[in-house]
Amino acid sequence: MSSINTNPEAIKNVLTRSVVDVIVKKDLEAKLKSGKQLRVKLGIDPSSKDLHIGHMVVIKKLREFQEMGHQVILLFGNFTAQIGDPTGKGEARKMKTQTEVEENAKTYVDQVKRFLDIDKVEVRWNADWLGKMSFNDVIQLASNFTVAQMLERDMFQERMKNAQPISVHEFMYPLMQGYDSVALKADLELGATEQTFNLLAGRVLQKEYGQVPQNILTTPILVGLDGKKKMGKSEGNFIAIQDPAEQMFGKIMSIPDEAIIQYYELCTNLTMKEIEEVKKSLVGGENPRDIKMDLAEKIATIYHNEASAAQAKAEFIQIFSKKGLPEDIETIRIDKSNENIITLLADHKLVPSRGEAKRLILGGGIKINQVKVENAELIVDFSSEQIIQVGKRKFIKFIKE
Repeated sequence: MSSINTNPEAIKNVLTRSVVDVIVKKDLEAKLKSGKQLRVKLGIDPSSKDLHIGHMVVIKKLREFQEMGHQVILLFGNFTAQIGDPTGKGEARKMKTQTEVEENAKTYVDQVKRFLDIDKVEVRWNADWLGKMSFNDVIQLASNFTVAQMLERDMFQERMKNAQPISVHEFMYPLMQGYDSVALKADLELGATEQTFNLLAGRVLQKEYGQVPQNILTTPILVGLDGKKKMGKSEGNFIAIQDPAEQMFGKIMSIPDEAIIQYYELCTNLTMKEIEEVKKSLVGGENPRDIKMDLAEKIATIYHNEASAAQAKAEFIQIFSKKGLPEDIETIRIDKSNENIITLLADHKLVPSRGEAKRLILGGGIKINQVKVENAELIVDFSSEQIIQVGKRKFIKFIKE
């Protein structure tokens, strides 16, 4: 067993940096000071193939506990993800198959390796116990909660107000997540603030099953690229941790200025003292664009390396600051003399649909040879090469065969 770090400064940092709430703080603090190795649980539902940098906020907190010598448990919800967490959702999620879920999870361990010493992580799958429960077990589990308790949740209140349906299976999600803590004998569970109800369910069930209720530590929710809604794939406002460095850099440059400090606090390794200096620079009138460039380079370095981040920065400056073009542009050879712009965009999958192509053109989001396309009926002539720009960061060169 690893030696446990009981340094008061380390304990203070793990309980305060990027932390919203600790339940029960005095109890957890005492356990951390005792030198006992704690079982620290984090559950992730493989609901999509990619993790994004919003997921990494709580993964980084998990790493802090690992570095202090505690046993961290990475629980993949290959059973719970089939139902889907109703938290924050205005309608019931479409249920997934176990095959879909496990396909999504295949790369998750590789994706978190850059933050965790994976050889020392206890990796578990909750279908191992939830999939074996009898109907009697489920009834016993459900008897610990009332319908009134479930309906107190904000998203269910919102659905009732809007006359939207609430499925009975959605009530089961927090019970299953809570039972995971029983199965794993967790001392502490981590999660984003929106997970508080589910995390508390673990305390209730552990007590019912004769265990000491786990402590809870919640982390902030990272806002997405729009600076308003939480980062998520369903919102299309995310930065996947497997995004290429240049794409990651460009996305970070697109966040609103109001989100800069939150991204520094939750997504970089800067100390709070260093972040205070960034705040002073912003207040003092430094150009937010320059500060965002530093932020984007730091984040790209974390997920790639210094060289890739520096190259992404240089390319961004070349394209946007100097109005140039990227050095490496994908080339498509075409056997036609000309083509309607909407058909061209749709057929080569540069946009999701013809409707989206038209919307982008009308919104000024399509350029040919750096000239904005304003006519959706435009015929693109391939007698000479044509460089088509879609949005801010996608460039394709078309050459006639």
